[in-house]
Amino acid sequence: MNKYLLSIRIKGQIVKTTVEADNAIHAKLLGEWHYGIGSVANTPTRLEEVFGAPQTPQQARIKSLQTQKDNIGKQLKAERDRQKIAKAQKTIASVKLR
Repeated sequence: MNKYLLSIRIKGQIVKTTVEADNAIHAKLLGEWHYGIGSVANTPTRLEEVFGAPQTPQQARIKSLQTQKDNIGKQLKAERDRQKIAKAQKTIASVKLR
């Protein structure tokens, strides 16, 4: 099930509400069933839900440090690979000169 935002026309005013449905057509049909035929003012918009509770400052700090650690690890690997390639190119160049 997905959550959809509906704009409903009630006594000349537009009111926003949400419904849970499988797709936009079902959301519109649910809105019309509940509020009346022709009451849905526009196409329902799917809402993206945020999963999980907000992090505490301590959890956010841990996550930030973990991300930094991962990024530095990637940079370290890239530098080691670059140095290996440079060393191999130097070896190849010295072999060609002989």
